[in-house]
Amino acid sequence: MAGMFGTDGVRGVANRELTPELAFQLGRAGACILAGNGAGSRIVIGKDTRVSGDMLEAALAAGICSAGIDVLKVGVMPTPAIAFLTRDLQAAAGVVISASHNPVEDNGIKFFGPSGYKLPDETEADIEALVLEDCASVPSPVGGGVGRVYQVADAADRYVNYACSTVSTDLKGLRFVVDCANGAASYVAPLIYRKLGAEVLPIFNYPDGVNINKGCGSTHPEDLMEAVIEAGADLGLAHDGDSDRVLAVDADGRLVDGDQIMVSCAGHLKAKGRLEKDTVVVTVMSNLGLHLALRNCGINVIETKVGDRYVLEELLRTGARFGGEQSGHIIFLDYNTTGDGIITALQLLSVMKESGKPLSKLAAQMERLPQLLVNVRVADKNAVMDSPVLSAAIKEEEKKMGGAGRILVRPSGTEPLVRVMAEGKDMLQLEGIVGRLSNIIQEIE
Repeated sequence: MAGMFGTDGVRGVANRELTPELAFQLGRAGACILAGNGAGSRIVIGKDTRVSGDMLEAALAAGICSAGIDVLKVGVMPTPAIAFLTRDLQAAAGVVISASHNPVEDNGIKFFGPSGYKLPDETEADIEALVLEDCASVPSPVGGGVGRVYQVADAADRYVNYACSTVSTDLKGLRFVVDCANGAASYVAPLIYRKLGAEVLPIFNYPDGVNINKGCGSTHPEDLMEAVIEAGADLGLAHDGDSDRVLAVDADGRLVDGDQIMVSCAGHLKAKGRLEKDTVVVTVMSNLGLHLALRNCGINVIETKVGDRYVLEELLRTGARFGGEQSGHIIFLDYNTTGDGIITALQLLSVMKESGKPLSKLAAQMERLPQLLVNVRVADKNAVMDSPVLSAAIKEEEKKMGGAGRILVRPSGTEPLVRVMAEGKDMLQLEGIVGRLSNIIQEIE
């Protein structure tokens, strides 16, 4: 795999690109870089519900043990739960086996450092370099030096109790539908919400290994929107396959995206004097309406490249504590070191309880400008992005908009896609722009 680490770990089609052999090497290299040869060092491994998770987990654990490091298996668990458990269990590192919202054919391997943060680029480069040299310099102890595998029986309880402790109010009186995407949230999310007193109606919470994200979850909220109306619920929540993100649906079945969740929470935090630096970090994909709404509340906005790792980097650099993405990947740095869909949902629900306002009213604090996004599948993202033809076409379309909107064309960090986004007041104009640019990308291919 060229360019092994993307914006969110190593991803690929399981058993073809992300093979057991590669997982074994990543285990050896990760153990060497992150745990060294310290006696008693341990690495946490968790996974989502994909059928390939067992295969990759076994290979990864074997690689870690072969380097003399013990493995703590926590089973199926949300990605942010593994970040938390890495800290809570005082492990040298954590590893998540998940491709998040991608289809079941894909899978991924992502490392966390001992503090639960994703690894910096330099550390990932060190791991990749070891893999490319077949881990020849990684120690291979024998006898009692080989690592062991331990199952952490109370892993779910640890995360459930911690998540519940992040809010100071209960959820009694709230009735909502939760779409678990047949993924890692299927067990723990309903448990957490019920423990706080909510009436929970879970859907897509029966994972079978191949139905993760299939027509459900945060990338397909259509069924959730209908379920909320049919149930007469207060709202709906949609997690993705590894539950590091969440989107919501109001009582009328309207989608509430990550921008609207952020404006709901930021305004409340600001009013309570709990919004550190009075600042929110967002990405270039956030709607212009979010910028305007936050500024009207006296909140500073910092913009980064797309990807929660860039949001996190800016939070750490500036001392701000809250930010995220329109996709629902939202970081409350006071509570976790990465995007956490369940904790984000708990914060949103607590805002509803404390303010006494329905989700529709909270979301209406920002006016969402029409925004159109199309994903174009390509074979070579770099060739497309480097094309002078595409660059000229974008400039021409921007000229036509006359400063009344914006265009963003970027490669996906995790999939063979180029994303074409246009934002402005006229949807017909946006459709024309996105259509023409998509055609040009396909012609370049």
